[in-house]
Amino acid sequence: MGKQKRVLVIGLDCAPPELVFEQWRDELPNFRRVMDNGVWGKLESCIPAITVPAWSSMMSSKDPGTLGFYGFRNRGDHTYDKHVLANSNSVKTDRVWDVLSRAGKKVITVGVPQTYPPKPVNGIQVGCFLSPSTKNPERPYTYPPSAMKEIEAAVGEYLVDVPNFRTNDKDYLLRQIYTMTEKRFKLVKKWLVEKEWDFFMFVEMGTDRIHHGMWKYHDPTHHKYEVHPVYNNSIHDYYRYIDNEIGQILDLVDDDTTVFIVSDHGAKKMDGGLCVNEWLIKEGYLTLKSYPSKITALDKCEIDWSKTKVWGDGGYYARIFLNIEGREPQGIVKPEEVEALRNELKTKFEAIVDPDGVNIGTTVYKPQEVYKQCNGVPPDLIVYFGDLLWRSVGTVGYNSIYTFDNDTGPDDCNHAQFGIVIKHSADAHEGPGGRELQGLQLMDMAPTILKELDVPVPADMQGKIF
Repeated sequence: MGKQKRVLVIGLDCAPPELVFEQWRDELPNFRRVMDNGVWGKLESCIPAITVPAWSSMMSSKDPGTLGFYGFRNRGDHTYDKHVLANSNSVKTDRVWDVLSRAGKKVITVGVPQTYPPKPVNGIQVGCFLSPSTKNPERPYTYPPSAMKEIEAAVGEYLVDVPNFRTNDKDYLLRQIYTMTEKRFKLVKKWLVEKEWDFFMFVEMGTDRIHHGMWKYHDPTHHKYEVHPVYNNSIHDYYRYIDNEIGQILDLVDDDTTVFIVSDHGAKKMDGGLCVNEWLIKEGYLTLKSYPSKITALDKCEIDWSKTKVWGDGGYYARIFLNIEGREPQGIVKPEEVEALRNELKTKFEAIVDPDGVNIGTTVYKPQEVYKQCNGVPPDLIVYFGDLLWRSVGTVGYNSIYTFDNDTGPDDCNHAQFGIVIKHSADAHEGPGGRELQGLQLMDMAPTILKELDVPVPADMQGKIF
């Protein structure tokens, strides 16, 4: 009898294929160790390519429309002011660890996005960056709650995220990222050896935080690129550090363990911000009763709903909402006009140019065309300005549709549509360098993990086994 098969998933939020597979492949020997004799490739994210909903889409094998959330912050209903944050309570379907727990498999998850509040599993669940505190026994960030004391004894104060990572104090940022990552890997290495598990998954947020904070030092084509003796190599050095930690982890697992290294989306430079509500005002779709004297969030402005057809939300992508009669409290767009208005907006968004008059290459999605179903309150359109080279800025008061400062604090990069996946298993026979796979989508991860552990794949999973 062979030993029991196990699966280890190493999650790196925001890790891009351009760095891991191309630019630094020869400098990351442990990433290469997993690629060698395995399979690897670009992993297409969901739409939108953002941490929430991407990790839940990956681990449930359901698209964001089916899940019913379209980002961190979602409309709670069709009124104008009810918003809800998508934490674990928003996930109404099974994720991999739920299916495995029911099948009697021992599971451990550490820091997987949307696992706060933690839910009962057959093992341990350590909450994610959404956990408000690691010290409050009334609101434990772990299941079982007793794991909180165990973590504190092992690593001291555990960090679920970098506090205040949108900062101009880059020395502080780097110190905090390394502190957080060291503690996470220390805990993971300890539990890999000491605990009983069939499925172990953790997600490191440091990759995402260092990209957003340091990309202008990393990418010479960035419009804010700066030469700096330390910061120019900061992302490179962090990847070398992560690679070394992965090497230590690989030494702790046996040949019967299938190892995945995976990211939820990629990263790319940010060329600027497109002020979506300024654009809607300029085009006559959105009317304010008075224009603000300083930069102001739209929900702090007085909107004249009797003259407003459309409004939008900011973020790495734009969410566009129509003020529809019979749906919104003061709706004015007649239901029979909705499709024509959506098409008109799509055409106009796709024609947007930069300050020099060059088309930025915007992509517009209708949720009903990209999701199997649309639960919750979906946007009427999802917009990737400049194919994600431009972020969406929801605040108003710029007197311009362009801005080159971020309204939520310093941020150098946007997300990109493709992340990475590397899979190495004992029965792989691919030869040196491994084999590159094409056409992978992040919903393919969950059924592939279940197949590795010989657990039946639920019929409603949307991904395919690779």
